[in-house]
Amino acid sequence: MKSPPRSSPESPPKSVITCDLDGRIETFNPGAEELFGYAPDEAIGRLRVSAFSPGEVVIAHVGNWLKAAAETGRYEGETVFVRKDGSRFPARIRITPTFRDGRQIGYCGVTLPLEGVDPEAVTPAIPLSTRLFKWALITRAPFLTATAVAVLTGAAAVLATTGTMAWGLLALVLLGTALLHLFANTANDYFDWRSGTDQANTSYVLPFTGGSRAIELGLISQRGLLRLSLGLFLAAVAVAAVIMILQPAVALHVAAIGILAGLIAHFYTAPPLRLAARKGLGELSLGLVFGPLLTLGTATVLRGEMIWTDSLFGLVPGLLTTAILWINQFPDIDGDRATGKLNLVAALGWERARGGYLALVIAAAASVVILTVIGLAPLWGLTALLASPIAVRAARTLYSTSVPAALRPACAATVQLQLVAGILFALGIALPTLF
Repeated sequence: MKSPPRSSPESPPKSVITCDLDGRIETFNPGAEELFGYAPDEAIGRLRVSAFSPGEVVIAHVGNWLKAAAETGRYEGETVFVRKDGSRFPARIRITPTFRDGRQIGYCGVTLPLEGVDPEAVTPAIPLSTRLFKWALITRAPFLTATAVAVLTGAAAVLATTGTMAWGLLALVLLGTALLHLFANTANDYFDWRSGTDQANTSYVLPFTGGSRAIELGLISQRGLLRLSLGLFLAAVAVAAVIMILQPAVALHVAAIGILAGLIAHFYTAPPLRLAARKGLGELSLGLVFGPLLTLGTATVLRGEMIWTDSLFGLVPGLLTTAILWINQFPDIDGDRATGKLNLVAALGWERARGGYLALVIAAAASVVILTVIGLAPLWGLTALLASPIAVRAARTLYSTSVPAALRPACAATVQLQLVAGILFALGIALPTLF
């Protein structure tokens, strides 16, 4: 690899980098090579400009800098940057928006190092809220809504048939399943990074696809992420143990369901099974866990006995959670294929996989109707269908674009669909008992 040119002491390197609206690097001048330590082929089309700033600075400030540049035509300030080798240096940055045919297409950043300045002196202040929020980002905690909806659906099924609720046990189930979900998120991120899947993915759409990017941003080390994942798993096991002590009659059932869910969570991206790479096994296993398995487990704990029909209520949240996974896989297709992660969307391709998304949301709606027709769910359960316009909006977006970044509204709408339809379905099941 050709060594970057050296600047003389009298003329410090001047970095000029342009990127698209998502921060993906498009041009990288010789000064940027010298200043940041990357060769052009390592940066252009492969990195985002967030790679050059400490992760907490990215979370707390970079978005505001870009917004200021877009609204006023320029942002200037002093900050600290990160080289390829991890060392930090102080610099002055000027950010301006770039345009084509009168439409903004990205940004241009000009960086000049500050001589004789302590990096700590220009490091932007990091508010406490950012230090707390980064843990939500590392664990992808906002996606806990998928777990909550499945658990509440199982609880609603118990309330509808018994007229009572063990609220303390329900709180423990919510805590335990949340910890298991966070374990799954962090374990999946760890193994995706170790396999190179995250590094190969340059089209991810934050915060929905491509994992948390926590290691890439320097928010946590690879080893630190592994330790966090193991800690979350042990905490989930501890909560499960308490539940089994409180409900000894179903302890074996709880253990069996917990072990199965834990194995799926671990081997979703972990070798040798790597379920997410096996053309449908990942989607099937995720739908099983976030649907029938969670609702059955919740209902079993709350009832003190296992009734298999409780698992049927999980069809609705399970299918809708799989729809979230499905649509989030579209922007990641190239990176997934490059590292052998052949989920169904990667295997089918963008055009054909659109039909799979429609099939999932239609199947979820059909499940609501069928459960009502067979008398398992009350008529009030049909209120879940009021969320259908959200599904239509997401599908229209999916069918109108082949650009990963343009899919962000559809990804957001699918998360909203799972939450709204799931809550309406759970409330519909419980309403006849509540009133």
